[in-house]
Amino acid sequence: MNPSSGRLASLDGVRGVASVVVVLYHVSLLARPFATGRISEPAWDIATETPLKLLFAGTEAVQVFFVLSGLVVALPLLRGGASWPGFFAARFVRLYLPVWGALLFAAALILLIPRDQASVTTGEWIANANATSVDPLHLLSEATLTPVSYTLVNTLWSLRWELIFTLLLPVAVLLARLLRRWAWPIAALMSVVMVVGRVAGVDAAVYLPAFFIGTLIAVRLESLRAWAAERSRPWQWGILTGVSALLLVASWLSRPFVESSSSLGQALWGLSGVGAAGLIVVAIGSPLARRLLEVRPVLWLGKVSFSLYLVHAPILATLAFSFGDARWWLVGIVGVPLSLLVAAAFFQLVERPSHGLARRVGRAVQAQTEAVRSWAVSRRGGRAPSASSDDRPRATPEPTDG
Repeated sequence: MNPSSGRLASLDGVRGVASVVVVLYHVSLLARPFATGRISEPAWDIATETPLKLLFAGTEAVQVFFVLSGLVVALPLLRGGASWPGFFAARFVRLYLPVWGALLFAAALILLIPRDQASVTTGEWIANANATSVDPLHLLSEATLTPVSYTLVNTLWSLRWELIFTLLLPVAVLLARLLRRWAWPIAALMSVVMVVGRVAGVDAAVYLPAFFIGTLIAVRLESLRAWAAERSRPWQWGILTGVSALLLVASWLSRPFVESSSSLGQALWGLSGVGAAGLIVVAIGSPLARRLLEVRPVLWLGKVSFSLYLVHAPILATLAFSFGDARWWLVGIVGVPLSLLVAAAFFQLVERPSHGLARRVGRAVQAQTEAVRSWAVSRRGGRAPSASSDDRPRATPEPTDG
């Protein structure tokens, strides 16, 4: 943990690893239609129905992002220092500006490099989830982050859930504070909700509990770190890491025996959120995991992870339409490093400036909020509240019980 900023550097590393897993997942979707040969089909089964799947478990990695987001977004609010209006203003700027930049980037690629549907496999991800033309109304619609599905930048579906959770965050923070003594039983209940939600096909019940589990981790972070400090033996963390990783991809490991579309198969996928939360706990508490996640290359990936998440799908799609998805391996060889390079540039040109603007906007809105409050108090003939008694979401002392 960075003592000067209170930032958990290992969580940046988790974000970096998860973003690369999502990129590899989309490369694997290009390869999937061609895993039908005498050699390629068994190879595909080995890659997807063994722990190797962890290398490209993309949708499961998004659950890691959701738990992580619930933690890192709530943590500074729990510690205090920002008004809710200031927080929302900064959050929306930080979220929307990179999204708009990515949409313009994707639209430019489509306009500059035409996409021919005949060059890709019908009915697959590349054909179904990637636009071949730019409709201005569709572009504006995706820019709101309100549609259920997206084709210009198809990874934006998860940011819709980020937006929904952001709007629900005051409720989540309030509940986490009120229920902090029972945080771990509530987290277990949320795990059950995710499983039931997946079986029932209710997306909100699958994704929003993952965010809330992250918020529960945030409200009990100090007690979690104290618990972790008492478990210094590597084998203890090895067991938790292994179990969490297996839960993350349980639905894939069971495919030789369980139909993925069955209720049991869906229930096993619902456990991915539990595995995601377990991996976050490992990243916080395991000394070995922290060392591995805090090496410079991994931290760099964490720094550009949001940019990489936004730009890689348009790049891979452009290459797949250009080369043909039958050359998926070439798309991967060219597209992965190219995505990293573009992400680095996008971070410098779009994402980093959006961070600075978000801070300025947040401070301005917070100052304006305090000015309005002071004016209202003076009109009533009272005394303006001090900074310690305003509507800032203050930190709550951690209870000593586990």
